[in-house]
Amino acid sequence: MAGKYLSLLVHFVWSTKNREPWIAREWSDNLYAYIGGVLRRKKAKLICAGGVSDHVHVYCSIPSTLTVADAVNAMKANSSRWVHQEIPKRRGFAWQDGYGAFSVNKSSERRVIDYILNQEAHHSRYSFKNEFVALLRKHEIEYDERYLWG
Repeated sequence: MAGKYLSLLVHFVWSTKNREPWIAREWSDNLYAYIGGVLRRKKAKLICAGGVSDHVHVYCSIPSTLTVADAVNAMKANSSRWVHQEIPKRRGFAWQDGYGAFSVNKSSERRVIDYILNQEAHHSRYSFKNEFVALLRKHEIEYDERYLWG
């Protein structure tokens, strides 16, 4: 078969350093748009992004030439630089080390998008810690609680 035909859909999640509430609603959409630009430069496509003050969710498709690690590293490094340059009162802003990356089946896409776009309502009931552990369990990813939040 000639050519490449693939669907690599990934739901990324990562938090601010120490889960500090650094991300303000007034500029979060600009942050997500910037992350979309980072992905475009890597030949990936942002499908949706959302979050609350202490973490973000990014749902995107990535090309076969981009590793999951390279995608998230580019998003985190470049968006952190953008925050430092564009948001004067956020000089101490940093992302926490680590991330979650979860594969998404195309048939589940609408649920993932709705989930990401409704983060504020979701977090009126659940903490980021509870949410992240639930994602790990849902995807049957082994983890050690001692190293999860370091």
